[in-house]
Amino acid sequence: MRRLIVLTVITLLVSLAGCASYATPGGPADMSVVGMSEMARKNGTDSSLLPAFDKKPLAHLPASIAVAHIQAAGYRSDTAIGWGGGRYSVITNNEVEDGIALDKLCKLDGIAQIAPINRLLLPSDLTSDLELRNAAAQLHADMLLVYTFDTTFRDHDVAGPLSVVTLGLAPDHTIKIISTASAVLLDTRNGYVYGIASATDTESNLSTSWNTDSAIDASRLKAEKEAFQKLAGELVKTWNGVSRQLAVNSGK
Repeated sequence: MRRLIVLTVITLLVSLAGCASYATPGGPADMSVVGMSEMARKNGTDSSLLPAFDKKPLAHLPASIAVAHIQAAGYRSDTAIGWGGGRYSVITNNEVEDGIALDKLCKLDGIAQIAPINRLLLPSDLTSDLELRNAAAQLHADMLLVYTFDTTFRDHDVAGPLSVVTLGLAPDHTIKIISTASAVLLDTRNGYVYGIASATDTESNLSTSWNTDSAIDASRLKAEKEAFQKLAGELVKTWNGVSRQLAVNSGK
């Protein structure tokens, strides 16, 4: 399990004493809790992996898909607060999701509808994909699409990732914002993994252009919005493969 951090230190801690700074909203969710784990087969199948390999796709076309945006537990930004505790939290308002990108997915052959998961369908303790799949079942969704963002700020002048960004008080460093959106498509009934997708966007800004928390957060949102739009394109490719396989399984 890797630990992913959203923002990073621009200058030495000594120079930051007494300076205002932007606080990270929180990291990405650990996607292994929703089935996105690495599996290897060598000289047969390890007994611990048998349950995963024994799962079979149960959905039929056209399929309804529930959608959940998850981040690390305790996620908080100027525009969103994660719901739930445990191993991850769910973001139930659209920070960066683009309606056009979602419409693109809705229009794909084999998809009946796409619906977001509401916090009213979720418990407060979130430990695995089961809580999300239960919510998807209440929506009568055949599949569950789960995605998260891993966003980091990197200052190439000090050659490292940073966790705090000063508000207009740092030297004129060029900061790269790197946001990766990752998604996994699951079967609601048994957690079978149909496919995964990811996409990355990179934005560049001068550190001195950030003189408020909102300016820094706007740059983060821009990078994540672009990453989500690219992710939607990758999900189209993923879905095309999934729908072909389901059509073969059903004998069509």
